[in-house]
Amino acid sequence: MAQSVGIKDVARAAGVSVGTVSNVINRPDTVASETRARVLSAIDRLGYVRSESARQLRAGRSRIMGLLVLDMGNPFFVDVARGAERAAREAGLGVMVCNSAQSPAEEAEYLSLFAEQRVRGVLLTPADATGRNIEAFRRHGIPFVLVDRVAEGATECSVSVDDVAGGALAVRHLVEAGHRSIAYVSGPPGLNQVRDRRTGALNALAEAGLGPESLRELPTERLDVAAGRDAGARLLGLADRPTAVFCANDLLALGVLQAMYAAGVTVPDDLAIVGYDDIEFAAAAAVPLTSVRQPAVTMGALAAELLLEETEAQDKPATHEHRRVVLQPELVVRRSSLAAR
Repeated sequence: MAQSVGIKDVARAAGVSVGTVSNVINRPDTVASETRARVLSAIDRLGYVRSESARQLRAGRSRIMGLLVLDMGNPFFVDVARGAERAAREAGLGVMVCNSAQSPAEEAEYLSLFAEQRVRGVLLTPADATGRNIEAFRRHGIPFVLVDRVAEGATECSVSVDDVAGGALAVRHLVEAGHRSIAYVSGPPGLNQVRDRRTGALNALAEAGLGPESLRELPTERLDVAAGRDAGARLLGLADRPTAVFCANDLLALGVLQAMYAAGVTVPDDLAIVGYDDIEFAAAAAVPLTSVRQPAVTMGALAAELLLEETEAQDKPATHEHRRVVLQPELVVRRSSLAAR
């Protein structure tokens, strides 16, 4: 196995002290140009790469920000990561992206990894509805910001979208189109986002004088296309099938659309569909999907900026005020919900 090249090897090859090599790497303006060129030549020749972990130990600050999301297979979270990475890069930091796969156990493992690596801070979309993972992580003293989730207390920042308003937008649109029996393909009931979107849907029904029985909930274990197809199959088996369906995210909606297509059910004439997130694939679906748009890139960028503010204020914690940023959703109407009733 090849032996790694250290700073002492570079110093020996360049005929200078270890301190001079360090200055060339960290404070090049303090080194004479001829000496600097000789050291850089040795670095290039030997293939030296400085140890980031050693640098962090000396500086006491990591240049890595952790990002832990529910599902990197969901383009919504890819956009969140894009926004966070952009803000982190502008601050000279990198982002370690991890996927809990909606599993509290995997979430706990990744939070432990972040603690071991002493990351600068963490952006977190929680998978554990009990909050135990967050409480365990809090003991490490590493700042974190909740993403796509409202902070319930005043002990951390959060960036989210008003999911109650988003659920209301979706179902109000369906009610205005004439639908009186609507299914809600909801995803795991333990997720706050799923519950809030359901609350918004019920609010919209109440506004129209319709009771909660007008919403037929079809929970799923996951928030992916396969779960949507399964929910679509269950929907097809209902004797009094609703005329419209609101899905807790676009992947579920695309799965329902696939199930309807396979069964010969016409969308939107036989069944109207509304999704949530407005991922790129929503507009490109066989029947372009009506969806509630979340500003995912903005959400990621704002969360990273809040985390950077907090980490910069760590030496003076009294100067940082935890904030809860709530963004507003937008309904994007496409053909999947436009049939006349």
